[in-house]
Amino acid sequence: MRGASVPIRSNHREETAAEIAAPVPLTRNKPQQTNQQQNGQSQAMGGAGLGTLALALSILSLFVMPILFGAAGIVLGFVARRRGAQGMGAWAIGIGAVSIIIGIFILPFF
Repeated sequence: MRGASVPIRSNHREETAAEIAAPVPLTRNKPQQTNQQQNGQSQAMGGAGLGTLALALSILSLFVMPILFGAAGIVLGFVARRRGAQGMGAWAIGIGAVSIIIGIFILPFF
């Protein structure tokens, strides 16, 4: 007996694989984390960096292209707040909004 094979009773000459992959679980179990660890990880994921960038864009919008940079600062401020940089994100949103209001209503008179 050279090898154990299963006879195929078919009129078609097909090549088929006999290997079966191991089943893969659909979900992975994640270890439980405390709120302090989650907040630390969200800061590490880029919340502080995005907050700094959003604040820089909002401050820059006070001097150059208030509509464009102000809007970009507001959007990045919301993203930064979502990722954990509450203070910088809020300041970026506020300064960007003030810059847009000044750019639309006050600067045309000068």
